[in-house]
Amino acid sequence: MPIQPIEPRRLYLQIADQVRSLIADGEFPVGSRLPAERELAKRFGVSRPTFREALIALEVEGYVDVRPGSGIIVTAQKRTSSDAPGDEGPLEIFRARMLIEGEIAAEAAPLMKQKDIDALEQILASMKDEAGRVEADRQFHRYIAAKLGNKVLLRVVTALFDQRDTPLAKQFAIDFDNAKTWAAVLTEYRGIVAALAGHDPENARKAIRLHFQKSHNRWARDLDRTTRQSKISHRISGDWNGNSPVASMEAI
Repeated sequence: MPIQPIEPRRLYLQIADQVRSLIADGEFPVGSRLPAERELAKRFGVSRPTFREALIALEVEGYVDVRPGSGIIVTAQKRTSSDAPGDEGPLEIFRARMLIEGEIAAEAAPLMKQKDIDALEQILASMKDEAGRVEADRQFHRYIAAKLGNKVLLRVVTALFDQRDTPLAKQFAIDFDNAKTWAAVLTEYRGIVAALAGHDPENARKAIRLHFQKSHNRWARDLDRTTRQSKISHRISGDWNGNSPVASMEAI
């Protein structure tokens, strides 16, 4: 049999593997709450956004139920392996889009005409309709990229945006998208349109990057915001005292 090259797995997938094993071993029984996200991220030696991706991957697979403001509940797995997430996590895609679309916006800014600004404003107006919000969002990013007349860049931007249709990204949206986050997105998009209307490459780059940074931060925000004081992590199981066999990922 030919030897296959070993490919490093994404960090969040390695974390999900460990938590899955702990659940299977009864360390976190069905119906219990996991320790606070902040505490677990520290135990694994990773950032909280990375641990957040692991949690959402486990939720997609049916191992946990993520409840913003309430914590993470261990559930009986009901989903099949076909629901398992892919390799790249949504936060990694955000970071890629920040770099790529920031440069596209900088290049597009000097090319913008009033008709382009009017078209972008019309797209923003259609984003107020919840039913067509995601498609309008897609049109917004595609319109800016299309201004450069480069089909390769347009294809890249479209493909990255369409990653929101993966099981992992959809679960992120279910858990964390709401009227407040979409209102924030609209405000950020208006800043992008203003920078493009001013034909200022640097401001356009900054506006796009600011949007993606804020989007990243919104999706990585604290799950335990309203439960920190309840010390729920000490009620997980009778024997979990912070010395659970969790291997730190810091050196991986």
